[in-house]
Amino acid sequence: MAKSNMSRRNFIRTATCGAMGTTTMMSTLANLMVSNKLIASSANPPSDYKAMVCILLAGGNDSYNMLIPRDNTFYQQYATTRTNLSIPQSDLLDLNLGMNPNQTDPMGRLFGIHPSMGGAYGGLQGLFNSGKAAFVSNVGTLIEPVADRDEYYDSNTNLPLGLYSHSDQIQQWQTATPQSREAIGWGGKIADILQANNPNQGLSMNISLAGRNVFQAGNNTIEYSISNEGNGVEGIEKFYPWYSNSGFLNDIRDNAVKDMATQMYANVFKQTMGSLTSQSLDSLEEFGEAIAKVPEFPTTFSTSNLSQDLRMIAKTIAAKDDLGMCRQTFFVTIGGWDNHDNLFDSQEFNLAVVSNAIAEFFHALDSINMSDNVTLFSISDFARTLTTNGNGSDHAWGGNAIVAGGAVNGAEVYGQFPSLELGDANPLVINNRGNLIPTTSADEYFAELALWFGVSPNDLGIIFPNLSNFYSIGGANPLGFLPPV
Repeated sequence: MAKSNMSRRNFIRTATCGAMGTTTMMSTLANLMVSNKLIASSANPPSDYKAMVCILLAGGNDSYNMLIPRDNTFYQQYATTRTNLSIPQSDLLDLNLGMNPNQTDPMGRLFGIHPSMGGAYGGLQGLFNSGKAAFVSNVGTLIEPVADRDEYYDSNTNLPLGLYSHSDQIQQWQTATPQSREAIGWGGKIADILQANNPNQGLSMNISLAGRNVFQAGNNTIEYSISNEGNGVEGIEKFYPWYSNSGFLNDIRDNAVKDMATQMYANVFKQTMGSLTSQSLDSLEEFGEAIAKVPEFPTTFSTSNLSQDLRMIAKTIAAKDDLGMCRQTFFVTIGGWDNHDNLFDSQEFNLAVVSNAIAEFFHALDSINMSDNVTLFSISDFARTLTTNGNGSDHAWGGNAIVAGGAVNGAEVYGQFPSLELGDANPLVINNRGNLIPTTSADEYFAELALWFGVSPNDLGIIFPNLSNFYSIGGANPLGFLPPV
């Protein structure tokens, strides 16, 4: 059989299949999907590079113990409502608001963050106070605006499906369609539109360090799964029997698979599967080679899985030219946020992990002058009740999210930080547990990210079908935490 003279690097950059690599052969084959044709919003590929990094805080973050009013009057409201869940006022890490005079808190509140969110390279506190991070407050999944608890209880109001269900809400944050249980994510829809702008059509613009996910699943695209170890990909899973310590049997198996993959088959299915397998193996090798060339960062990354995930993302960004990428999305997840019990200890640990990992990530990106090109944002199933259940909090709705990056108009709290009082005086409180109605839709939050990423305003309605209920498409940025395009 004649062999092609095309190099593996040229092959992957001209291939029409988005090869989806994982750490085993079977999962590699399971993740392969063909993109027959992708339509780009622009005829000309962008000349710059941009990446979005989504961190899923799986389980429902108690985010009113992450971002907390610290001035005396409003802190007392917080402490009265949260009782034994409240963080001592003297322990809060100060946030220096007001770098953007148009976004100062309308009620004159001062804010602090959880005492665990300093740490490595200044942590999230350092990023915020240097203008490279912000919070989006009281954001949640919405189909249409819900003004107050009367509208919430009105049977004519359209509410998200399974509003307090983990499975429903974790999916809706990734799909931006809370009226249905579909499996197409808004990151995947963006890739359907923009993938063709990347010079390399053999590698998906969506890269996951959390395996298969809804956020990056499109109609024609899917994620490329990597690990945070080694060069990110391992290809066919190796085995080392007791009678072989040379890897010789592995080489035989690898070569046999490659031989089968490159055979010419009369059966169309076999031929397609063989071609996809061959392309996938080439993609794995090309990705690994590109990552291997990236020098180590002058950053000490923590040993947590999240820090190591973000370290691999930083290496992938550093390899963007070799990989032929100008637009990429990344997806990572950290669990442990469903704190019906042991809230203090669990959140103290998890928020420290998140804070350290984000600060380390941007320290590494600073060293390669890429901080301005990357925006990181957090999502979570939902917030949690303001009141205690004894030693934890329960499922609620509107909460606070993190956004960070060199392009972020930082040192501000965007959206409307709500009153934390209970009772009839607070129309956003659904019940006496302190369940808050969101005042900012997830659609507005996501649309701002999409516009910065390069999505045309004309395509926003396709990606976020409910967006026009909250935002006049084509106008100024929905929230303002990123610069206008």
